[in-house]
Amino acid sequence: MMRLKLGLWLSLVTAVAGADARAADWYTGAAPPPPDDSWIVAVDASVSITSNSSQFAGVTGTMALADTLRESGARLRVDGLAGSYDYRIREAGTRVRGEQVEGSALVGYEWVWRDAALAGYVGLNVRDNRLSVPDPTNSVVGTAVGVKSVLEAYANPTDATMVSAYGSYATDHRAYYGRFKGGFALFDRTFLGPEVTFLGDDFFNQWRVGAHLTGFQIGMLKFAVAAGYVRDRVQKGGFYTSLDVRASF
Repeated sequence: MMRLKLGLWLSLVTAVAGADARAADWYTGAAPPPPDDSWIVAVDASVSITSNSSQFAGVTGTMALADTLRESGARLRVDGLAGSYDYRIREAGTRVRGEQVEGSALVGYEWVWRDAALAGYVGLNVRDNRLSVPDPTNSVVGTAVGVKSVLEAYANPTDATMVSAYGSYATDHRAYYGRFKGGFALFDRTFLGPEVTFLGDDFFNQWRVGAHLTGFQIGMLKFAVAAGYVRDRVQKGGFYTSLDVRASF
């Protein structure tokens, strides 16, 4: 069943890759607006895989409630996430497979300047987590509803540099996610640099350190790829890779 879910998410990522795109990074949700675009909807897709037996895919849609996404104004955001992860119960030596599905509906406001953007969102979040075998130590099993808040920013301090940050927190299971990126331009709006990610909830925590290539263009699309080292409280060390895409309309 989870393979089917991931297949659907990956299909959606492929579909997004066939649409027009004008932004560089899924996680920031904000990018320096190109001068000739006047889009009001952005659809972001992401896939992340680790050697620690976890794979997740997500889709986020952001809409300008007035004017366009190139201008400051109110925003509406809907996002979804699905994936699976494996870990071992040390005492019993049992292998556990978890399947997680999550969705949220948020409203917010984005401030857009010539070389920077800052946005904040708040709304409802629903998360469902199922295990293949019972694990009394896993406190995030079942369906939970909570409030989710998001803060994200993007800036080009110079024509040759970029910095971005994304952070979210949900009251259901105290789930958090933060990603920070910096980069130097290789050419045009394509940046190479380091990234750091922190994520977790009441059951686990994880951090990642790696490198990203953000903003490279294929046809009318811009993508971001990243890879590096991951450290998980349960699964310990490993490696990760991710692919991010945005399409705008």
